[in-house]
Amino acid sequence: MESMTTDARRRPTTPREIAELYFATWAAGDPEPLREFLSPTVTFDGALGSTRGPDEFLAGLAGMFAATTANDVRLRLADDSDVVTWSELHIAGGPPMQVANWTHVVDGLIAAVRVTFDPRPMFVDDARN
Repeated sequence: MESMTTDARRRPTTPREIAELYFATWAAGDPEPLREFLSPTVTFDGALGSTRGPDEFLAGLAGMFAATTANDVRLRLADDSDVVTWSELHIAGGPPMQVANWTHVVDGLIAAVRVTFDPRPMFVDDARN
């Protein structure tokens, strides 16, 4: 797997470019290239958990990366400090889940990520039993 480095290409500077890097690290299976783009006080909040600080944030992402087979971006909207990305998250053995990811960027660093999703695909097997 090729390492995701910002040295080999132009450094992301806009919130949209930083969000694109976030999802590119997902595709590569390695969240570490995001570290330099995380605020020291970065927060993550979603239906399945919360993290505080870069180390927890990256550990949480690594866990998500390991549990998923793909995260297909369908739409991305951005302004001067916020990016909303709509994606289809694929977890092995189940149908894709529709996910909304809101990334808030301050001074070129991810300050907060909020995620919400439709959990019904997680319960498909439960409904059949």
